[in-house]
Amino acid sequence: MKIAVVGVQGDVEEHVLITKKAMKKLGMGGEVVATRRSGVVSKSDGVIIPGGESTTISRLIFRDTVASEILQLANEGKPVMGTCAGLILLSKYGDEQVRKTDTRLLELLDVRVKRNAFGRQRESFQTVLHFKGIGEVDAVFIRAPAIVDAGKEVDILATFENYVVAAKQNNVLGLAFHPELTNDTRIHEYFLKMADF
Repeated sequence: MKIAVVGVQGDVEEHVLITKKAMKKLGMGGEVVATRRSGVVSKSDGVIIPGGESTTISRLIFRDTVASEILQLANEGKPVMGTCAGLILLSKYGDEQVRKTDTRLLELLDVRVKRNAFGRQRESFQTVLHFKGIGEVDAVFIRAPAIVDAGKEVDILATFENYVVAAKQNNVLGLAFHPELTNDTRIHEYFLKMADF
């Protein structure tokens, strides 16, 4: 199995390391590669879009062929996971900030997101969430977005306050938080099981 981590910006190395740990725990062989180049995502069995600055990531992936390769992978039924800014990019609809910054979205998850829903960098926090199918997980929120509206086909996996912070639609998984910043591999295991077809 080969998992690609979009290596434009954000917690790229952290995603690579925790995905490798999750593979080991599940007894899966394969590799996890960080990439900015075209031609890598299309040859992968799944892809992770890390956090970072969503406008910058959007510009870079749409400038190259990485965005079209993510869309191709999703259309083939292979799993796609986005965390924090990655959730914004997976969403079908954005808020005023997303529109103002002219951020192009992949539109793979039928949700509306609010950018910086929990405040700026200094309002970052960690909390425990109940994640459907997994149980209690530690969640790190850094300038996090949140889902404010979700379509009927979207499975709500976790909520915090009045927001949806984890959701899945078919083979697409979006998280408002950073599971790669904890030592808990269960969310990455959940993602890998989506790829293990």
